[in-house]
Amino acid sequence: MTNAEGALSFAHKTVLAPMVRVGTLPMRLLALDYGADIVYCEELIDIKMAQCERVVNDVLGTVDFVAPDERVMFRTCSEEKGRVVFQMGTADPERALVVAKLVENDVAAVDVNMGCPKEYSTKGGMGSALLSDPDKIEAILSTLVKGISKPVTCKIRILPTLEDTVNLVKRIEKTGVAAIAVHGRMREERPRHPVHCDYIQAVAESVSIPVIANGGSSDMVKTFEDMEKFRAAAGASSVMLARAAMWNPSIFRQQGALSVEEVMEDYIRYAVRYDNNPFNTKYCLCQMLRDRVESPFGKRLHAAQTNEEICEVFGMTDFYNKTKAELEARKAALQTNGDQSEQPKLEDDVITMPVRFERRDYPPQITPKMYLLEWSRKEKLDQPVYETEQRTQDRAFQSTVIIDNKKYRSALWEKSKKFAEQAAAIVCLRTLGLPEGRIGEEHSGLVNKRKRDDRKCAALDDNDLCKIIIIMVKV
Repeated sequence: MTNAEGALSFAHKTVLAPMVRVGTLPMRLLALDYGADIVYCEELIDIKMAQCERVVNDVLGTVDFVAPDERVMFRTCSEEKGRVVFQMGTADPERALVVAKLVENDVAAVDVNMGCPKEYSTKGGMGSALLSDPDKIEAILSTLVKGISKPVTCKIRILPTLEDTVNLVKRIEKTGVAAIAVHGRMREERPRHPVHCDYIQAVAESVSIPVIANGGSSDMVKTFEDMEKFRAAAGASSVMLARAAMWNPSIFRQQGALSVEEVMEDYIRYAVRYDNNPFNTKYCLCQMLRDRVESPFGKRLHAAQTNEEICEVFGMTDFYNKTKAELEARKAALQTNGDQSEQPKLEDDVITMPVRFERRDYPPQITPKMYLLEWSRKEKLDQPVYETEQRTQDRAFQSTVIIDNKKYRSALWEKSKKFAEQAAAIVCLRTLGLPEGRIGEEHSGLVNKRKRDDRKCAALDDNDLCKIIIIMVKV
């Protein structure tokens, strides 16, 4: 798996290709179980990934890269750490490096997508759009190779002429990449078009690094043995499968493929175990069903909205209940023991905690900043001062609040300046053991002026109201 330096080797491997909506954690683990040597995640766009925070999920035993809206963009685990390649969509060297540095300690290699012909990739100058800009290709790959410690690869499509294709891969090789995956079709060609093995062979003969042949699923690779035939026909070092593996990932089994029904149940076990998005789970299962998706069974699957309902369709309710109970027990144990990652830490002269401001956790018109301001007035301190900075690569914000000559800051970056200031206020309030205004804390004694005035009005009895009316009449 690794060479003498400990880096992932791409020579003589069978590889799960990067596939949008397919290459999530359950599919990658399943492919590895069945015999794949290397697995690529689905293409993830650099702009979205640059906004993510790395979060250790102790309940699932995973590392999650979480977007500001709390979506998990990329989830990985120790079982695949030395064999998973992170593929990104990018058209910017600096932003690509930011993302690569974010994930490099949790993956085996980083790949740049230069072959996807779909509009969602090409409209931003990414994917196969890069094939028209060799200078940008060179800039991105050179920046990554020099900037991270893990191997860097790229996946391309062939160009209209063999000469142009060979010239491009020679230029790519000079950047220092560890391997090149070549989809043997041109940008405008689709799976119904035959794969150009002669182009892949010419590429393999022109460079000294491993070439990974891709594109044989539709017309060449139906069984495990076919992978070797495709590799030989393309003259490549390794083989990468997309559609054939999507339909039945047990194609990687040297002993022969399993039934689709058995494979789907194996997939569901990983999906439940790692809390996979149910719509992603359903999508992958429907790809395995293929033409049976319109059958009564397929329609029942398509109607399912949760992983629990999917398990009901497959008669796996007992498994679902047992697994969820185990995860809940683990979560409860962690809460009982206390999550040390949530404790305040002193970094230089700033007290930090990894917290976010969630607007839904607070009543209308109530915020942590209000609570902190009122507390400072009550203690006769200078009012809090907020210092905020913005990251250039993703325009995220981080704020530090200064009060009583002490500094407090959230370790997480927020999507707006206002949210960053609220997060800093939360860190200060939690460190001091003060209420922060969350729902349920309204009666803490620390409330903003509007809330106090509302309570005073609500507390007036009938005699008070009569006195007010009499005074108004006299006036």
